Amino acid sequence: MARSGFEVQQAVIKALFFREIRTRFGKYRLGYFWAVLEPAAHLLVLLTIFGFVMHRTMPDISFPVFLLNGIIPYFIFSNISTRSVGAIEANQGLFNYRPVKPIDTILARALLESVIYVTVYILLMLVVYMSGEYFEITNLLKLVLSWSLLIILSCGIGLIFMVLGKTIPETQKFLPIFLKPLYFISAIMFPLHAVPKEYWPYLLWNPILHAVELSREAVMPGYISDGVSLEYLGLFTLLTLFIGLMLYRTREEAMLTS
Repeated sequence: MARSGFEVQQAVIKALFFREIRTRFGKYRLGYFWAVLEPAAHLLVLLTIFGFVMHRTMPDISFPVFLLNGIIPYFIFSNISTRSVGAIEANQGLFNYRPVKPIDTILARALLESVIYVTVYILLMLVVYMSGEYFEITNLLKLVLSWSLLIILSCGIGLIFMVLGKTIPETQKFLPIFLKPLYFISAIMFPLHAVPKEYWPYLLWNPILHAVELSREAVMPGYISDGVSLEYLGLFTLLTLFIGLMLYRTREEAMLTS
């Protein structure tokens, strides 16, 4: 019985997903441990540097929970988008098989990064909870939606830079430059309400900030971030994905034959 195009793509993505796992972790005995260590070490450093100051400025909020809900969403966005750019080169030989398309490699990598960081998030939140820090998931739907939109947004950005990078190789260098300032303007280490309101219209163009603050609202009772919007995050994500898919559709054959 012939399989549908969707079933074929599912099988391709599944195979690429397990290939990515072997490539990423197979040669290291503690490979899976390193996936947890990176965000945990990052969190520990920031807690050491800013913990005392932020405890004084936000006495009613658990700073580890606050920080964790900023770092992990940023890592998801950063890792999916940057790893998507090199997805074609890493899987070049597989494109001799007709069912394998460049977009499948992005979806497989995005799925792996999502699984890794959702797992890391759950583990670190449990560690934080057991250490005596308080949080409560007050809106699971908001948490799931904001993270889902962030993952789709990351795929859209990765798709855009993958296509541009295959067309004009120099453009691949712009993504890391683009990501670095986002770390400092996405409310990773500070709440939006700590910024003077006259700067909000500029900061709120950044969809990562919306995802971060919505994530905090979902797990921190009483934490309200005025100005952020799930609707804005959704619209920005859909627009980015649309642009990425349109670019991909026009350049797919050229990328496969280049």
